[in-house]
This record gives sequence, C-alpha cells and structure tokens, in this order.
Amino acid sequence: MSASQSSPASIDEHEPPLSAPLKLSFDYTRSVGDVLGRFFTELRGRRVVGVRGSDGRVLVPPAEFDPVTYERLTEIVPVASVGTVMSWAWQPDPLDGQPLDRPFAWALVKLDGADTPLIHAVDVGAAGPAGIQTGARVHVHWADEPVGAITDIAYFELGDTPEDVPEQTDDREPITMIVVPSQIEIQHTASQPESTFLRALEEGKLVGASTPGGKVYFPAREADPATGQQLTEFVELADKGTVTTFAIINIPFAGQRIKPPYVAAYVLLDGADIPFLHLVTEIDAADVRMGMRVEAVWKPKEEWGLGIDNIDYFRPTGEPDADYDTYKHHQ
Repeated sequence: MSASQSSPASIDEHEPPLSAPLKLSFDYTRSVGDVLGRFFTELRGRRVVGVRGSDGRVLVPPAEFDPVTYERLTEIVPVASVGTVMSWAWQPDPLDGQPLDRPFAWALVKLDGADTPLIHAVDVGAAGPAGIQTGARVHVHWADEPVGAITDIAYFELGDTPEDVPEQTDDREPITMIVVPSQIEIQHTASQPESTFLRALEEGKLVGASTPGGKVYFPAREADPATGQQLTEFVELADKGTVTTFAIINIPFAGQRIKPPYVAAYVLLDGADIPFLHLVTEIDAADVRMGMRVEAVWKPKEEWGLGIDNIDYFRPTGEPDADYDTYKHHQ
C-alpha cells in the first residue's frame, strides 16, 4: 500500500487545510457516596434534601464536605420543592440536551428551607423573558419517570404551589453510581502537516514530517519539538515496522469494539523516529514481543477515509526480530 522504504513525498502547498466538525462524547461514571447517594435517591422519590453545615446553613445541592471546616457532612435535611428565584439569565435558543426545547430561563433557585441556591431551568411559557424576575416564586415540575439524577427535576414552573406527588413504594436499591453523558462539538481545522498526513492516508500512504536535523515524526507534527520551527518537509514511509512496547488488554470496558484479550502496541515504522499506537493481531496475545516485525493490514480501498483506521491492524511479518539497539530508545 505504501513505499517499501522512506522517500520524499510530493505536497501541494496551495491546497486548503482540511476542516470538519469534531464531536467528542463519553459517559462520565462515578460513585456518589453516602450524601450525594441520598440526594439522588430522594430525587427518585420526588423529594429534595440538603445537608446541614457546621454554621447551621442547609446546603442544596448537598456538599460532601463542610465549606467552612472541611469536615465530612452527614446531617440530611429535607427541604421544599418550592423556592425563590435569586437571579436568572434568558436562553432564547435551547441547545440539544438542555431541559427544554423552547426558550426558557436559567435561574438560581433557593428552595424553602435551604440557604444556598441550585441552578436549573424555569419554564415561563409564552410570556418570554418578561415572565420571570428576581424574587419570583417557582416550584419543581418532576420528570414522569424519575431515575435518581438531577434531571428528575425536569424544570421549574412559576407559582408557589407544589406539584401533587402520588404516594408510591420504591423497592429499588439506593443510588450508588451515576452516569452523566458528556459531549462537546467543535469545528476542527487541521494544520498543513495534519492535512498532509490525512490526505495521504486517504490514498493509502503513510506520510511523516521531517525536521531539518533529519528526524521523521509520524504522524506528521506541526513543529520540530527541539526548535519549535514549522515542519514543511514530508516523507512517505513504509507500512512495516517494529513493536517497541505493548500492552495486553484483558479487561472489558464500555464501548469496546474488540473482545479481550488483544494487543495495543507502539509500532516504529521503518524510516520513522517515533512510534505510534495501533492494534496487533493474527497472533496470540501472549506471543507478541518487543522487537517483533509487523506490517499493516489495510481495509478494502473503498472503505478508506481520512483516518489512521484505514489500517485495520498490524500483523507479524515473519521476519527475524529487530536488533534491540534499533528501538531501545523508544521503550
């Protein structure tokens, strides 16, 4: 798929840089402990609680440690589902994932019985920003199916009459873990070296950036790490290399696409001066070793895009292992 040995790569410097939306997302998972666990469990039952601090204040949402003495807090205090708007800001164009799909206010609401406010959405209906003001009385509108999260408070509505909460028996275990989906979306514009690297991958080529001193970095870097100078010379590399170090993945995790055990290895391509991470398969994980010679296995050409995943994985070449001195500085 690529050159058998490194060679200068022809680059069109007048090509515009690549640009595309980049969406990063993950599920943030954490244990919640006794205090927050109680808070989320009570929300599931359509109740709100806080915690009392050493100065007598009731903190909502509850803090695990006292903001005055830093001691652990334990005294749980029930508070009302009705409160007062302390301050607010208007959200004219709701974003995906926000509590409402129509214009609403973000507000700091101090619930009756609490001494600190919590931030949440307030629905003012068709009144718009004229329908809310500091000092307005609001009440919780509960989610139809509470699950033990802050989103069990769907939003606040104007008025100081609490919603009717039906009596119910909840035999579920207390909340001990929460999962919060997190994401950010940006428009990423690649640098010239990055654009060169990605365009080459789309053609089945592996291109690194060369420093004035002759070191070749793969993937291509924006600047020479030693001098900070921009890198503008590019070299096409072979799709063979040497395993410099590796890890055997034995533990399954969320989103995993390969069944353990499998090997993630740093591969030093022939002609490159820095290894990069990829999969090594077609060999028992226990037989992978440092110095092993490997070659790229490319996906079918029709599946190629602008990504290093055009290489499906690396596999052993069957060649003798590389001499230790050729990769010892990369462990």
